[in-house]
Amino acid sequence: MRPTETRRSFLGAAAAIAAAPLVPAVARQRLAATFRAKKKILILGGTQFLGPAIVRAALAQGHELTLFNRGKTNPGLFPEVEKLQGQRRRPRADRPGPAQDLTALQGRKWDAVVDTSAYFTGEVEDVCKILAGNVGHYTFISSLSVYKTLEVDATPVDEQSPLAECADKYVQTMGKNFEFYGALKRYCEETAAAAFPGAAALVRPGYIVGPEDPTDRFTYWPARFLRGGECLAPGDMDNDLQFIDVRDLGAWIVKLIEDSVSGPLNAVGFENTITTAEFLHTGKGTLNHGCNFTWVSDAFLEENGVSSWQEMGCWTPKAKNGHSSNARAIATGLKFRPIAETIRDTAAWVQSGRGDREWGAGMKAEREAELLAKWQAKK
Repeated sequence: MRPTETRRSFLGAAAAIAAAPLVPAVARQRLAATFRAKKKILILGGTQFLGPAIVRAALAQGHELTLFNRGKTNPGLFPEVEKLQGQRRRPRADRPGPAQDLTALQGRKWDAVVDTSAYFTGEVEDVCKILAGNVGHYTFISSLSVYKTLEVDATPVDEQSPLAECADKYVQTMGKNFEFYGALKRYCEETAAAAFPGAAALVRPGYIVGPEDPTDRFTYWPARFLRGGECLAPGDMDNDLQFIDVRDLGAWIVKLIEDSVSGPLNAVGFENTITTAEFLHTGKGTLNHGCNFTWVSDAFLEENGVSSWQEMGCWTPKAKNGHSSNARAIATGLKFRPIAETIRDTAAWVQSGRGDREWGAGMKAEREAELLAKWQAKK
């Protein structure tokens, strides 16, 4: 039987891919991507930070996208992509707003869904009731905060470590100090996994960083490197740093969909350990040799009320800094760009894209100078 034209084209391309050691690796990858099965992907959210990184990565691979959101955040992004408007949040007594509206999702089918915007168990249940049977694969963006010991002590964690709990999995508030956040993410995971048995990827990032980060938690450091001078360097030089560039995370999430990966995965860097000292000196070498570092202890920072990853970016006291295993994520294809690239690109965004809005995190210059003077007086 003669192959069809499409099959002949596919066989020819496959032969070219297999037999072309002289073809550059990038060209072979692009050729392979051309004949990878294209997916219809629904993204819940999709217009802030991680969402756009997923969208860009998926479009680069030729997938067909639909975004479902309120149409309020960055509505002009991705004019070429189908957009559905609705409201996934249930109204609450302490948070007045429009009624939940998921009607735009009804009667539609997609190969996969990525849920970037879920925080409450019931709201995941509501979405799953509509999508189960109409979607083949569910990627839920969770958090390392699901782990009971995270930033409580230095216990290492992997995907089988004990998880956070709260008395009511349907509670409709994060708590005064966000004490329910991790447990609620855990219950959202369980909801998605139950609705999509064997077909739910539960992605657990730690700190997501890079250009367009609205939190400023990491962005503090590229901006601080640009300013130069004496920098307060936090804690132990050998403390372990784990974060992930949003662009690496977005590309890997698309790969999880393409490969139909399921189960929990810790989405953190790196292939090897990166210490605080390595990070700071990389920033200095990348952006501004005019920086010099004065190292102050964890105890001093805690005594002076400095908050981890809020007032002081990229710092967790060593006694509360448990390493998170990323072995499973790496085995499924997660790759990391050099941290110098993340630092450089974030600094460029600070200079040309962030604007002059007030900083949501990071130590103010006056506060840094005050603490440095206090530290020097102790010596």
